[in-house]
Amino acid sequence: MIVPNNWTGGTVPTVRVHDRVFAALLEALLSGRYEAGEKLPTQRALAADLGVTMSSVREALKRLEQMGLIDVRHGSAMRVRDWREHGGLDVLTHLLFRGGGLDAGILAAILEARALMLRELAGLAAQRRSDEQAEQIAGLAAHFAEQVDPHDAARVDFAFFTAVAQGAGNLVFELILNAIRDLYFAHLDAVPVTARPGELAPLYGRVARAIAGRDPDPARTAAFELACAQAAQVRG
Repeated sequence: MIVPNNWTGGTVPTVRVHDRVFAALLEALLSGRYEAGEKLPTQRALAADLGVTMSSVREALKRLEQMGLIDVRHGSAMRVRDWREHGGLDVLTHLLFRGGGLDAGILAAILEARALMLRELAGLAAQRRSDEQAEQIAGLAAHFAEQVDPHDAARVDFAFFTAVAQGAGNLVFELILNAIRDLYFAHLDAVPVTARPGELAPLYGRVARAIAGRDPDPARTAAFELACAQAAQVRG
């Protein structure tokens, strides 16, 4: 049985049933209840197990297939794929909030990866930015210094590092930021990287000045210190 503890059966509106079926199946994959290479039960069996319609199961399976977590072939059994090998950034949200709360280990890994990425972005931007991009980055740093509300500060923070990524001239980094945008803004209260903007503002200025001065090493150092200070605010 793969029904989660908060499953409420058929009284949930159809639009939410799809999401709950998806969450139940995804948790079964991430937890190893279905192992890599294993055949999934048929759609009919899953629908009966969860007490939902076949259409709800199909919708959930389609989402899992799009995430690269299952292999669906016409006329063959559905097989589980190793999520560590085939999963993308969209898996992070589910890993981070498994069990109804923040997973401390996953959060630490995300913050560490973020710090390393922002460090390299700043270094590349110092080497490659245009004058217009340097001016934009400096303007956003000054704008951040004016923020008081953490949510407003978070919006400026994302714009700042998006501008840094553009200055770095690396399309992959830009697309990574695009991929995490929804996760970033959806969970600002749970992961408050700009909880106390006034403490962080000088670090944005240091990053901007180093980029404007074409100094990659100071830019990397300042960006890494900023990301670490943000991680400390998240940890409280």
